Amino acid sequence: MSMPFIDLAAQQRRIRDKIDAAIAKVLDSGAYVMGPQVREFEGRLAEFGQAKLALSCGNGTDAIALPLMAWGVGPGDAVFCPSFTFAATPEVVPWVGATPVFVDVLPDTFNLDPARLEAAIAGIKAEGKLVPKVVIAVDLFGQPADYPAIRAICDREGLKLISDSAQGFGCTLGGKHPLHWADVATTSFFPAKPLGCYGDGGAVLTNDQELWDLMDSYRVHGKAVAPDLVGRTFDHDTKYLNTRIGMNSRLDTIQAAILIEKLAIFAEEIALRQGVADRYAEGLEGAVIATPKVIDGGVSVWAQYVIEHENRDGLATHLKTQGIPTAVYYPVPMHVQAPYADFPRGAGGLPVTEAKAETVLALPMHPYLAEDDQKAIIEAIRAFNG
Repeated sequence: MSMPFIDLAAQQRRIRDKIDAAIAKVLDSGAYVMGPQVREFEGRLAEFGQAKLALSCGNGTDAIALPLMAWGVGPGDAVFCPSFTFAATPEVVPWVGATPVFVDVLPDTFNLDPARLEAAIAGIKAEGKLVPKVVIAVDLFGQPADYPAIRAICDREGLKLISDSAQGFGCTLGGKHPLHWADVATTSFFPAKPLGCYGDGGAVLTNDQELWDLMDSYRVHGKAVAPDLVGRTFDHDTKYLNTRIGMNSRLDTIQAAILIEKLAIFAEEIALRQGVADRYAEGLEGAVIATPKVIDGGVSVWAQYVIEHENRDGLATHLKTQGIPTAVYYPVPMHVQAPYADFPRGAGGLPVTEAKAETVLALPMHPYLAEDDQKAIIEAIRAFNG
């Protein structure tokens, strides 16, 4: 019998009574959309992420799109992002009519390479066809990008910075969350994420009230928000006064209620994940090309534990015969996939991204991974001779 890759049931058993009570409270209230639990969760999420404000939404993809819309990013604008990421990161850029520019990653952390970013910006400026506007840094596999270096580049170039923390919400660098450097931090509550709900959900964290108001408008069909009503009277529900073209991207009240209970144990689960990561690092030393390297001063939430192996596919097949699941994040970089192949690439191409796509392999990782199961995984990897 195979062990789970991510054991959501173990967490559910721990807090099932609280989850059931939270759901029942929503059902009894009848406030299924934008109920009071949504605002409560946003407040608690902001506090956890060292932010003044949090805005929940329908999913982590919309969370990236909302600030782009609020900033007016559009045709002729360049948005710089890694190719070694999930499709959600670059796909929102063409939504608003802008152009993604793919940038290579660092070989040890797999996160955006500041030097390559700087070169990519210079190349786009020299070409003169696009105007650099935004950088999207991804907290891949749960750890923070090099935000001090990236922020310094953004400041010099006058660019906005998004922390795409879909996999990394809760990560820190020098004790600070990504929003300390980024203009916004976005996250996903997809069930497999470290902080996941039981469906789809996402959020944007910010310290900018005006930006929060605009994103609040965009997430609810462009409804009127407080700044739109200055000097005028509207005696009806503001969702019926539409001041811009928006979308429908609200977090369900039930999901917010579930996330309140999950957030209450999240800090402890991050510590448990670190324990699992430490055991992997010790047990796999010398058995693979590389185990994960975390940026100096960084704390990862370990959304995935990704090793590198010269015979990645052979190892995955071997582990499968032992009942051990694995996954590949990501087998095909975004810049070589058909819908994205014609978008610009930073100076020097993306050789690190392309090389890592051939060697990375994610192992089972969750806070409740039993030590005996983890020992079996490590022994199976060390026994592989392919």
